[in-house]
Amino acid sequence: MLVAERQRKLVELVNERLSIRVSELSRIFSVTEETIRRDLEKLEKENLLRRSHGGAVSIQDEQSEISYLEREVTNAADKKKIALAAVKLIGRGDRILLDASTTAWYMAKELPDMPLTVLTNSIKVALELSKKEQIKVISTGGSLLSQSLSFVGPLAERSLALYHVNKAFISCKGIHLEKGLSDFNEWQALVKKQMMEIADETVLMVDSSKFGIRSFAKIAPISDIDWLITDPKITGEIEDQLEEGNMKVVIAY
Repeated sequence: MLVAERQRKLVELVNERLSIRVSELSRIFSVTEETIRRDLEKLEKENLLRRSHGGAVSIQDEQSEISYLEREVTNAADKKKIALAAVKLIGRGDRILLDASTTAWYMAKELPDMPLTVLTNSIKVALELSKKEQIKVISTGGSLLSQSLSFVGPLAERSLALYHVNKAFISCKGIHLEKGLSDFNEWQALVKKQMMEIADETVLMVDSSKFGIRSFAKIAPISDIDWLITDPKITGEIEDQLEEGNMKVVIAY
């Protein structure tokens, strides 16, 4: 691989992962760590990324949220399978929480019309569930984020604090084994943290592309998760580490 092509692919990889270590880049490109460090130094001078201790981080603007339509088609097949697996954890009469992720919306589409109470901060989820007569829907209210059609902010957090649910079904931007769960901004992170606090159990729904990523705002440590539902592309090493922490891991085929 030519140097220019390697460096172009390196920038793409950093922007995709948001952060990555020199040792991993060395393995991916089959070059020495010293070569990678020289590449990073050059790319940082060109303002294409930023070096960090032991690696590199993306300088793309994470404050602008990815639109719902764009998220809806990203890894859609895996998200639908994860949603179907999540629905199996719900029983008649349960009180559950669905966040504003596209996976939660797929869940709302698949939920049978049965006695349930669903608390949500998602306009899309609320509209989908409005078609089902036996499901009681409670919206948090709050400040509307137009890109994700979700409610966040102090009003949403106070509203959530009024309730108790059996299970909270959430997703996130990144999941890191050491640094925990994270999302693209602090408003989303704070709401999801509150969701976890009012639930007996938290079910995290993420496709395998989210592993190893640290996004802008931390939500909670990974030990706060009770269930993880993901796709078969998760590595066996990561699965073993999660199960060692007493997390129930479900692979959605």
